[in-house]
Amino acid sequence: MEEPRRARKKRLTRERIVSAAIRLFDQHGYDDVTVAQVAEAADVDTKTFFNYFRTKADVLFNELDLELDVLLAAVADRRPEESPGEVLRRAVQEYDAHRRPHIPRREPAELSAAARLALTTPALQAKWVYLQLDVQRRVIAELLKAFPGELDPITAAAMTGSVFGAIQQASLTSAQLGLSQDELWEAATLALDIAAHGLLPARRPNQGQQGT
Repeated sequence: MEEPRRARKKRLTRERIVSAAIRLFDQHGYDDVTVAQVAEAADVDTKTFFNYFRTKADVLFNELDLELDVLLAAVADRRPEESPGEVLRRAVQEYDAHRRPHIPRREPAELSAAARLALTTPALQAKWVYLQLDVQRRVIAELLKAFPGELDPITAAAMTGSVFGAIQQASLTSAQLGLSQDELWEAATLALDIAAHGLLPARRPNQGQQGT
């Protein structure tokens, strides 16, 4: 379906603000850039900025909390034959399939800058950790509700941490390496597979064949 004109305008405005903010944060440092400067660089007024983002930090993490209910609903929709690990893997795959078409295309340089900022700026590090832990906490709670009497809190926490930690680290490393957005998504898929199937058999295609 064709995107409505109003929705398209809002999406493009949001993307313009995000791109301008990442560029300015990377060039001048997160702490030295004001909301007013971001708004000016994005060709919007400050009020418009706050229509899209509550704080300056939210710009960098604007995609993390979008439609999280889709992920939680997928966990809650446990199928009789599914194990906890299978439910978790399917839920992540369904959420990814739902969200990915709506995620703006980013150039490798922008992805790399965003990762660098998240990893090196104290205020953003704190925001990143909070958001990641909050998502995992909510998923753990939903898993336990889906498997009453079958799954204990420690196992649910370990499983959830394994999946989300693997995806997070693979995605960040891809961005730091300057890979494309498609390659970043491939890395996230690989991370999910590794978390789901175990560490020992994990191996990238052609790994260990260099020099042969």
